[in-house]
Amino acid sequence: MFDLGAETLAFPLSEKMKYEQGDNGDSFGWGAHLPPIVDTRLNLLDRYKARGTIATDLNGTRDTVEFLNIAQDDALSWPHPTYRTYPSTVNARLDRVVAPFVRKSMAVNNTLLDIFERLLGLPRGAIARLHATDAPSGSEARVVKTPPNQSSAGIGAHTDFGTLTFLHNRLGGLQVLPPGSQEWQYVKPLPGHAICNVGDALAIFSGGVLRSNLHRVMPPPGRQSRYERYSVAFFTRPQNDVVLRPLAEQSRMVADAVAKNPKEEFTSGATAGEWTARRIRKLRLRNRRGPETWYEAKGTEHQVVAVGSGAVAAAA
Repeated sequence: MFDLGAETLAFPLSEKMKYEQGDNGDSFGWGAHLPPIVDTRLNLLDRYKARGTIATDLNGTRDTVEFLNIAQDDALSWPHPTYRTYPSTVNARLDRVVAPFVRKSMAVNNTLLDIFERLLGLPRGAIARLHATDAPSGSEARVVKTPPNQSSAGIGAHTDFGTLTFLHNRLGGLQVLPPGSQEWQYVKPLPGHAICNVGDALAIFSGGVLRSNLHRVMPPPGRQSRYERYSVAFFTRPQNDVVLRPLAEQSRMVADAVAKNPKEEFTSGATAGEWTARRIRKLRLRNRRGPETWYEAKGTEHQVVAVGSGAVAAAA
């Protein structure tokens, strides 16, 4: 996956921009649209994102990363695309690289969901069934590229949109903000290890028992900053039409948590697809009206954190 990303993201910008994700909340990949008869089923979450197109803070500072997304649904249906086709560099590896990566990531995340269901007092399958592959979802694989010698955030403070994120890094740069703290901490990459983030959907399903992790991507520390930084991630997200709400009727623990600490996102009525599209759309700089747009992009964590000598809101 690292090699696939490096080769594909080395294409000329003029070629990549043909498939830039745009400003309407799309996310998936980098590829040509399918014919109209198939295009009616697209949720259009899968595209290339160019550098400098999204805000990283309240002031609208531009991001420094580019990335390629590949839909889980396309990987599982290969060689018959569900949403779109991809560049030759991706198509050549879909069956022997992308699909195995997607399937293994799904297996790992599904194992974790099984554990969370048990610990939350939920019936087995209560969360897993919301991620069944028989309907479209925003689940996707992603390769992110950060250029060397950067001095500002690659990706600003945020929580992930979906349920679980399975992340692989070779260089530092990922930072997390522990709850109740205003001091960002680097997460050191360890050989043979991956990072798993809880996302907004799981935080909501659990009634806030599980917290969506607030994190950002900064220039790698020390001498690592001289190198291009690549990361590979898989995002497990619910089916697009699943309404994000606490599973309180299935778990006493979740019901008690909601009663003790009700939050507005528990009753937003948003589907997983709408939640993802809203957050992507509000981060796009072409949609920015001012600081309020940054707040509108927030996820389930939202607080003010110190940055340098001042303070800005970290809306996720």
